[in-house]
Amino acid sequence: MDTAQAKEFVIDAGKRLVKTGLIARTWGNVSCRVSDTHFVITPSGRAYDTLTSEEIVLVKIDDLSYEGDIKPSSEKGIHAACYRLRKDVGFVIHTHQVYASVISALKTDINRIPDFAREIIGTDIPCAQYGLPGTGKLKKGVINALTRSDSNAVIMAHHGALCLGADLEESFAVAKTLESVCESFLADRCLQLTGKICDGFGSAREYISDVFTQGEGYKKAPPLTAAKSKRTGDLISLEGFGNETAVLDIKSGALIGGRDVPDTADLHLSIYKRRKDITNIIHSQNEDIVVASQNGKKLLPLLDDFAQLIGPSLKCAVFDPNKTLKSSKKIVKRLKGRNAVLLKDNGAICCAASESDALAVEMVVDKGCKTFIGANLYGKVKPINPVETRLMRFIYNKKYSKQAEK
Repeated sequence: MDTAQAKEFVIDAGKRLVKTGLIARTWGNVSCRVSDTHFVITPSGRAYDTLTSEEIVLVKIDDLSYEGDIKPSSEKGIHAACYRLRKDVGFVIHTHQVYASVISALKTDINRIPDFAREIIGTDIPCAQYGLPGTGKLKKGVINALTRSDSNAVIMAHHGALCLGADLEESFAVAKTLESVCESFLADRCLQLTGKICDGFGSAREYISDVFTQGEGYKKAPPLTAAKSKRTGDLISLEGFGNETAVLDIKSGALIGGRDVPDTADLHLSIYKRRKDITNIIHSQNEDIVVASQNGKKLLPLLDDFAQLIGPSLKCAVFDPNKTLKSSKKIVKRLKGRNAVLLKDNGAICCAASESDALAVEMVVDKGCKTFIGANLYGKVKPINPVETRLMRFIYNKKYSKQAEK
């Protein structure tokens, strides 16, 4: 295949994957075989929606060498292994897609593939052993999975998935079909537990919510109005969803403009006072996040991107609208070194240095909570090693978060 054409296919795939939600920001990677000796791949740490052909890197399959100043994806070795081991493969997509990620935390193969998916994926989906992103251990796990199965999809433990095809269209079809297979896998487990036909992941969410809220000792926290805010100098604009925006002075808390002040205003102010690195806050009450918050306990990372963006854990605290300053102080303390905190029965506070980063935090928290719900269908699931979790968080803060702004 012509190198220029291969690069255009990779750019097109990246944009389509972002549009469909199968990848986001700089996560995941895409490659296309050029010949028996070379492939082109997305660069390290650059957003898909602005990629140009000059940024797509030509890499040798045998030794991973490349020319130029732009670094290829750190997972180039995994893509090379796919092309080396599978001569029928001409296109590879590595995603962090939602339901495949949920299954990845279980670290299990899927050996029963629905009829509708067999022609596209194969008769099984292997799960590759866990390894830190970009490491030889991760590559070795993928090679072992590819060696023991001829599937067009590989689940990567605590990480995501690989989707293989002869071309862009086949790989894209594998990625979409894989999501359906993984959601069906979770629905089957829900059926086993409840004896009822499960209508997708929503049934699992409802079941786990009942487990959390109907248990002995459960006490519901006061309901809160979700709000989002933005810091501009010494002021914040605070908007309760559907309400008028209020403008508050960070130091005094005085109302400068507007009139509808959400009940969590003191919490937003407290965070901005203590965390100079934060300029945007989103109080998310997405369904899966609310269910996870009903458990009232901290969440440990079950996925790589959770460890990178959120931190070593997602702690939980109660916000009492009758004791806002005391509650805020406690929550800010639990937010230390992290970008999110669960509010008991009320979702999560997601924070970052920009609106786009805050939205990314919300997205990762949501996926992490989905994974937590899915894991609870199977009992206790082991999280990522704490040392590896902290290492990923350190690397992300020092490197990848800065690259995302390029």
